[in-house]
Amino acid sequence: MFNSIRLNTRLAAAALGALAIGTVAFSASAAAAPLPLFPFLLIPQTEAAPPPVQAAPSQDEGTVVEMPARLKRQVVNYATREAPGTIIIDTPNTYLYYVLAGGKAIRYGIGVGREGFTWSGTQTITRKAEWPDWTPPPEMIARQPYLPRHMAGGPGNPLGARAMYLGGSVYRIHGTNAPETIGTRVSSGCLRLTNEDVADLYSRVNVGTKVIVLPMTDRRADLGAAIR
Repeated sequence: MFNSIRLNTRLAAAALGALAIGTVAFSASAAAAPLPLFPFLLIPQTEAAPPPVQAAPSQDEGTVVEMPARLKRQVVNYATREAPGTIIIDTPNTYLYYVLAGGKAIRYGIGVGREGFTWSGTQTITRKAEWPDWTPPPEMIARQPYLPRHMAGGPGNPLGARAMYLGGSVYRIHGTNAPETIGTRVSSGCLRLTNEDVADLYSRVNVGTKVIVLPMTDRRADLGAAIR
């Protein structure tokens, strides 16, 4: 009987020892990889809405293009007989002027038509669109058959954030997701601004705004002097 009691006491002590070792091991494991006590209370994060218009990176992912000073949007002295609110395209100098009162204008750097695709004349803005769809005209498809027949508006669309349609022509003043092309002659006749600049211009003009496009052969010196 006495031996039986001693045996049971030893077994109980061994069991308590094993329990203590298991508790220590569990505590160490829990410290190494803590788990949430109430996982059902975790709330998933929601995505923030993207800004409507922002500075576009260059075609090299993650690279932001630094615009030359002359192509940055700025108010300049500008002598013209045209009424405030008129848009004047200075094709050879790759500028767009939005005429203000008092001999001033807002000057934007733009991209213009490449050789053989420049044009001149007077048009009016007949339609405005935010994040416009793009349907290349048949003559462009004939030259570049690999182009899509239609592309929905959005950040990847070559018309960019805004478009202003000129008369009944195929030409537009529009944004671009390739800001490195501002100041160059690259388009098929459309006039492009950075997305930030085209959004600014878009907010100022209305349907019916007069647009004067100067010819490439108009080699007058730049009339817009920056205000110091």
